[in-house]
Amino acid sequence: MSDHQFDIGIIGCGPAGLAAAVNAKNKNRDIILLGAEICSPPLHKAPTISNYLGFPSISGEELRQSFLGHAAMLGIDIIKKKADNVFPDEDGYMIISQGEMIRAKTVIICTGIPYRHTLKNESDFLGKGLGYCATCDGPLYRGKDVAIVGYNEEAEPEAEYLSEICRKVYYLPLYKKDPTVNPKVEVIRERPLAVEGDQAVRILKTSKTQLPVDGVFIVGAETSPERLVPGLELTEHYIKVNRNMETNLPGIFAAGDCTGPPYQLSKSTGEGQVAGLNATKLVLKMKS
Repeated sequence: MSDHQFDIGIIGCGPAGLAAAVNAKNKNRDIILLGAEICSPPLHKAPTISNYLGFPSISGEELRQSFLGHAAMLGIDIIKKKADNVFPDEDGYMIISQGEMIRAKTVIICTGIPYRHTLKNESDFLGKGLGYCATCDGPLYRGKDVAIVGYNEEAEPEAEYLSEICRKVYYLPLYKKDPTVNPKVEVIRERPLAVEGDQAVRILKTSKTQLPVDGVFIVGAETSPERLVPGLELTEHYIKVNRNMETNLPGIFAAGDCTGPPYQLSKSTGEGQVAGLNATKLVLKMKS
């Protein structure tokens, strides 16, 4: 872990995250921006945007590239890493990302529409054979049978790791590309539906069969807010914020789709701007 502490850690590089980064950078703040390989896949795929002020007809990808170009012009680098957890630090917060610890005085969460449970009984078995990080909990399943539900290719290294310590590994990719995994890993092109068991997971039920397993990992899905930041107050499954984009936790802000509908570009960029400016104000108060 580096001793360096950023003023603001921004999680998510969609419109809200980029707006927060641009506004904080313009205020000369020391920021770090964590984001996905493709910032804002929904915007990337949108054929036409017709309701963004000043751009009556523009493709989503053109607008996305304009956002990214603005950030790049200010020297903002997007770190292509996913935030796994955020915990309080001595005088701020610690962002855990793929084993790396990043220190920041304040944090802005811009993670998009929150992850919803995709498997029946998922919440009931969380911590009882069901988890979201194979490299974290894998040793508990040494010599046992496990399944990984992979939302994207970032799940493949975790399947590789489990294949080295587990007796049997089933891999259920939810993306089109053929996965590159150890031959010992059994790839199953079936839709996972539910986890079942008694006091712990015993079965992963799919669209065609039932897999007897001791553990199930869901990897690559968006991290739900309550798992990302323990103690974060939600309204339904959205992050609860006030007009300053402040959450119930001091120094943690949120902006964009993760705060709830309407899912509009103008709302996301506006909230990102407000979050970036108010995080900046808080940092300046800390220094005074």
